[in-house]
Amino acid sequence: MIWLTRINRVPIVLNCDLIEHLETTPDTVITLTNGQKFVVTEAPEEVVRRTVEYRRSLRAEAAA
Repeated sequence: MIWLTRINRVPIVLNCDLIEHLETTPDTVITLTNGQKFVVTEAPEEVVRRTVEYRRSLRAEAAA
């Protein structure tokens, strides 16, 4: 799960395993595997960075 900020400045915790793709239109639009879309203030690169960081933390926990 990653913390993001919706376009209306409301924080959201998103299950990053459900991300299908990201678009820049110029806002960042996240489309989930179920078709639901979220517009967030973070750049696509930041969403990817947080997703990678989250997945690395899961692997570190599993290895411990």
